[in-house]
Amino acid sequence: MVRARRIWVTAAAVLAVTGGSSGLAQAQQPSETRPLAAATDGNLPPGWHIAGKADAPRLEWRSDAPVPMGDARVEFRSQGDLLGIPVPAKDGHTFRLALGDLRSQGRSGIAASLKSLEVWSGGHRLDKSGRAAADNSASGLGSAARPPAPLPANAVDPGKPGSYRTVTGEYNLKSVRLPGFSAPVEMRAVVVAPKGATGKRPLALFLHGRHSTCYVEHGDVNGDWPCPAGTKPIPSHRGYLRDQKLLASQGYMTVSISANGINGQDFAAEDGGAQARSSLVRLHLAQWADWAAHPATAPAVVRDAPPADLSRVMLIGHSRGGEGVNRAALDSLYPPPADQDGYHGPVRWHIKGTVLIGPTVFGQNPVPDVPSMTILPGCDGDVSDLQGEVYVDGTRGVSRGTALHSAVYVVGANHNFFNTEWTPGQAQAPADDDFWSDPQHRDPVCSKGTAVRLTADQQHKAGSTYIAAAARLFVAGDDRVRPLLDGSARRAPSADPARVLSHAVGAKRGAGFLPDGNVTVTGGRLCSAVDPRPSVACLGQGAKGSSPHFATWETDREAGRHAVALRWTSPGTAMRMKSAEPVSLAGAEKLALRVFVPPNSSGTQLDVSVTDAAGHRAALGRVRVDGLPGSERNAAYWAREVRVPLTAATRAGFDLRHVKSLELTPRSRKGQAWLMDAWGWRPGTPAVHEAALPRVDVGRAKVDEGNSGVHTYHVPVQVSGHGSGQVRVYVIDPVTGRTKDRLVTVRPAGHDIDVPVKVKGDTRYGSDLQYDILVKAVKGAVVGSYRGGIYVRNDDPAPKVSVTPLADRVTEGKPLKWRVSLSESADVDLSTSFAVAPPTGPELSTKDVDPAWLRDITGASPNPERPLSKVDGLWLWVNVPAGRTSADVTVPSVTDRVDEPTESVRFRQLDDAGEPRPGGLELNGTVLNAS
Repeated sequence: MVRARRIWVTAAAVLAVTGGSSGLAQAQQPSETRPLAAATDGNLPPGWHIAGKADAPRLEWRSDAPVPMGDARVEFRSQGDLLGIPVPAKDGHTFRLALGDLRSQGRSGIAASLKSLEVWSGGHRLDKSGRAAADNSASGLGSAARPPAPLPANAVDPGKPGSYRTVTGEYNLKSVRLPGFSAPVEMRAVVVAPKGATGKRPLALFLHGRHSTCYVEHGDVNGDWPCPAGTKPIPSHRGYLRDQKLLASQGYMTVSISANGINGQDFAAEDGGAQARSSLVRLHLAQWADWAAHPATAPAVVRDAPPADLSRVMLIGHSRGGEGVNRAALDSLYPPPADQDGYHGPVRWHIKGTVLIGPTVFGQNPVPDVPSMTILPGCDGDVSDLQGEVYVDGTRGVSRGTALHSAVYVVGANHNFFNTEWTPGQAQAPADDDFWSDPQHRDPVCSKGTAVRLTADQQHKAGSTYIAAAARLFVAGDDRVRPLLDGSARRAPSADPARVLSHAVGAKRGAGFLPDGNVTVTGGRLCSAVDPRPSVACLGQGAKGSSPHFATWETDREAGRHAVALRWTSPGTAMRMKSAEPVSLAGAEKLALRVFVPPNSSGTQLDVSVTDAAGHRAALGRVRVDGLPGSERNAAYWAREVRVPLTAATRAGFDLRHVKSLELTPRSRKGQAWLMDAWGWRPGTPAVHEAALPRVDVGRAKVDEGNSGVHTYHVPVQVSGHGSGQVRVYVIDPVTGRTKDRLVTVRPAGHDIDVPVKVKGDTRYGSDLQYDILVKAVKGAVVGSYRGGIYVRNDDPAPKVSVTPLADRVTEGKPLKWRVSLSESADVDLSTSFAVAPPTGPELSTKDVDPAWLRDITGASPNPERPLSKVDGLWLWVNVPAGRTSADVTVPSVTDRVDEPTESVRFRQLDDAGEPRPGGLELNGTVLNAS
């Protein structure tokens, strides 16, 4: 999911014929010093080509194997930089990126940009060359990976079934309309309730993620909505029945809602469907509030169950459903703009906590004052960068810090098997293991059958147990289960044999040392989580695998996301992090550190000490950190929480109220480590009181270019809520794709975020232009719609095109040549293509043209001799550069010693589908025998 920078490339539109339009193409520019010869789509790799209409250019990639519909966004990249988010076709193989969103970089820019095209999703490559590289490289990494040793058992095991029997039923209400979606979305859900329970019961609501929507019995799946005739909806919402039954046995009302209608339409949503999913969740909650007030109006399964207590609600979301329930919690506290929202009623519920399973976080906008637990699957093959870690790290310093935000790393778990309807052998529809594996190049950590990988049942049992743990802590307030979630190194036996690790921020952690703050570092390196420069980036070059802590966003670099990197070749060299202002650890029992080391390493030992403002130093103890099982294909650079007691410092009279610096001294022979943060820690879970904060939402305005003058437009930004806070605004340069950021203080109804966009009108045909900004909360604020800007529509017609023969009747050995002309120049490259077709009369053969030319164009040999119209893939591609009005195209003939009649060649212009265009242009040529 999803985040490298966006790089803008030239859009090259196919030439339009008078009275019609043609397909669109983009390709590497030829040298300006020679005429255009026939060409393919420039130097695009296999599987890539250019298509589309004149006013909607697109870059297409087709996979040899089907690409399952998943939660992570598919991304097109060039030389590692984000080109854009393509739209999937219904065939499951093809992805299309509209080039109208891209910017002109000129002739040299496009050549550089399209040299190394790649397809990524969730941190791993999908295109064939990327998969091969990953398979080959994985063979030597993690070959000895073993699961971590089991932790001591916790005093309370939340995975044990409760005393209630359960009852299951469904409801199916009238579909709803959501902003931005053309088709109605279903209001369907499965309910599991405790039987015989009395009094109001807390409510747990589940929301599945993005998956295929429809299926044919014993056949294919698709992402259509509504489901076409002859297909059935995939019941993804029924995939959490085991989790629901466990919670219901413990006294919870549970409901799992269907979101196929969103999954089938969210490809066009700028936020990936987060706001739509939030609307759907809150529409269901509003129904439950109505039914609690008027039980007789409820469906039978709800009417016959104990009433739901809407003051105690927990939301559980899987993948994009995780981002959806996070947004629902945000929208319940800080209402979204009405025009973006699908729910407009009062909030009659209270969200006590969220559980996010392998979630996406495209907006990087976690809710700081709602407790959360994020499950990170160690073998996730969909959201494989484990970007959900941002729901923990991204809350630091934003609000009061009393809400617990936990990350739970499930070693050996994949993405899909938390949902039985996404699990082969258990699902009604066809299903797959999202962690693909080549039998010839098995992954040593995550392929089926390794010592680390969990079975589907083992994984689901672990998920159920930890969902129940979150409910027991966040909703029931039972602090005895906190050690399972907050990094206290305890396990729930019900989850065995899964190895489940945790760390956290918030709760009763006090002040601490944050690399993001005003600190100086000696003996180590203050590094950046997201930066293209290896010398600045935290992992840099040579890292095998990735880190959830450093998951990328939509910018090439980010301010305010740091860690401290340590590297040593002998023990004893201390890293010191010094805070500009003293840190108070008064009242804390221990110092909790989040530290990670390279995957598959073990035995890293670090001495921990602190120094107070008076210069007194206190040695607190030694910690050991082991790496997680890792390969190049999983995100195993993940921090373990380790703690050292503060008792020695207290006995020595150390001033814990004014701690100036933290030291880590390696005691291992050599190694690496990364420090995420360190906090004063004490046990307990405090009551959470949500702060009244300002909320920022960015919109998008669409304007016409105009024919003259310069018009200034402002990116629409709305600030609502209460108080003031700080956000970071990233402005993306429309030419280079680079970002500039600034820290802005925002207030409700203010205009503190002011991004003007100047649009120059003209009468020349060009591409639509898009100017983007991104916003992220920093302190005392929240962000809803994080992305927006100005979309400038080109309002000029495409030039008319004509063909003029320059040498269409030549003697063999001379080139045939035509000139393709525009009625006027354009601001973008315009191109068209012609395919060979049989002429009337004798036809040029493969031995009548330059063999090198034929090989370059088609890869074909002249032998055996055959008519040119029988050669597969022989077509001429013509490109007129921006600002010019013509380009020449040639077919080189050769002299032979064969006495032949006059021969001809014919090329017909192609339409968007690659078929000859009715009434289109033609290139006709005749070659005379030289003898």
